[in-house]
Amino acid sequence: MDELTAVLRARSLVNRVGPSSIPVDLDLYALAAEAKIKVAKDLGDDEDGFSMMMPNGKFGICVNGNQSAERQRFTICHELAHIILELPSEHGGGPSWSYSRRPPNEILCDVFAAELLLPYKLCKPRVDDAEYSLPSVSLIAHRFQASLLATGSRFAALSRLPCAFVLCEGGKVRYASRSTSLRDARGWINLGMSIPDESIACACRNGRTECGPEEVDVEVWFPDWEREGTLFEDARHLPAYDQTISLLWFEDEEDLRPRMETRESREEDLHGLFELDGILPWPGKNKRRR
Repeated sequence: MDELTAVLRARSLVNRVGPSSIPVDLDLYALAAEAKIKVAKDLGDDEDGFSMMMPNGKFGICVNGNQSAERQRFTICHELAHIILELPSEHGGGPSWSYSRRPPNEILCDVFAAELLLPYKLCKPRVDDAEYSLPSVSLIAHRFQASLLATGSRFAALSRLPCAFVLCEGGKVRYASRSTSLRDARGWINLGMSIPDESIACACRNGRTECGPEEVDVEVWFPDWEREGTLFEDARHLPAYDQTISLLWFEDEEDLRPRMETRESREEDLHGLFELDGILPWPGKNKRRR
């Protein structure tokens, strides 16, 4: 199964249930899936929850009642994903919060869960009205009673501007969510690469307290970028998990035009450096914002 299939199946469930207020009532999803939710206080600290078939042919979802409300809600939606997508659990490969060795089935269920917690019709207007920053993402997360990571992923995916939400762990990029416009512009985030040295995320992980929003060179995150545009980054480091999150966005979608091929660039490609002619090039209009 691929991510698109998981997303479409999640949206099908959301359309059947038709949630109209936030935070979304998860009992409605469970009812549609013929599942019963039970909160348990005797689960270990490293166990979020599980789902299982009951003797009556219906499903039961057990969630760790010792965890935060946001974590419990995500676990319920994650287990609903296992039930509806019919994907076997691959828990046990590491702590549930870690993405360094996250199995494919668990990632697909995470994507499914985010769609349920932050449905398109309820989340999209709030993303459109929000400023681009991690505090804005945090505010939306609070209103939907969702985690910062799930909300960041949805924020980027639903963004009107070219935008990406990047999760790094142990100094490596582990997950990235991109807006449609950034995908169309071929803005790729290479999973597994090290956090770029000149990024705000790297500075934040190294102890910098002021972590954005700030303009960064496009090539820091997109080394093969072939368009114009002004890129901004806001980052936070979560030292307890050695996770660093970055919100990346371009100031204006209209600025993402292909770079103009000049006479000089063509001659450089054909003959190397062009001959000096004593004529200074006219300064460009793009300036770095400090």
